[in-house]
Amino acid sequence: MTELAFEVLDVRPQTHAAAPHLLFRLRLTESSGAVVHAIALRCQLRIEPQRRPYDAQEQAGLTDLFGTAERYPTTLKPFLWTHASTLVQGFRTSTEFDLPVACTYDFDVSGTKYLHALRGGDVPLVLLFSGTVFTRGTSGFAVEQLSWSLEARCGLPVSAWGELMDLYFPGTGWIRLNRDTIAALARYRAAQGLVSWEQTVARLLPAEVAAS
Repeated sequence: MTELAFEVLDVRPQTHAAAPHLLFRLRLTESSGAVVHAIALRCQLRIEPQRRPYDAQEQAGLTDLFGTAERYPTTLKPFLWTHASTLVQGFRTSTEFDLPVACTYDFDVSGTKYLHALRGGDVPLVLLFSGTVFTRGTSGFAVEQLSWSLEARCGLPVSAWGELMDLYFPGTGWIRLNRDTIAALARYRAAQGLVSWEQTVARLLPAEVAAS
């Protein structure tokens, strides 16, 4: 049986890709002496919001997720952010590799709401690993299944996530709307002679909200 341990070394935006990804640089060590030929690795990334403080502005942005600050002792619970997978090349003793993690600016995703509300510091993460390990056995290749008990904790810099969103959605964000709502907005835009969706939404907002 292999004895594996994971460590997160760094997190950085992937600058050239079809969709936004963060690259988690991982170190993987094997201490039993087994020769690893490959690992089909799966990872579950969970946010642990109870592991950091929040200022007043952040608390306001997190109300939709956790309620008001006095409720935090019961509402700040770990939650799933996303999944990722990769193929780790063969190694003996230790290796380093990048785990690409797809990110979205969809505000229907709890993780996006959480990340957008933060103004600095780190996002407390726990990475849970599973997958299939291919090793050299006494009679050829051996296959071993990893359980979800393997994990690594790290802090994702909020600045890294913000830099990634600026690369792929500079100065913008997006929300999903029902098609009937989009059609109604289109009719309103045409009737008012507005030239952009930005103007359309701004016209519908109360003046004090639009100015804030």
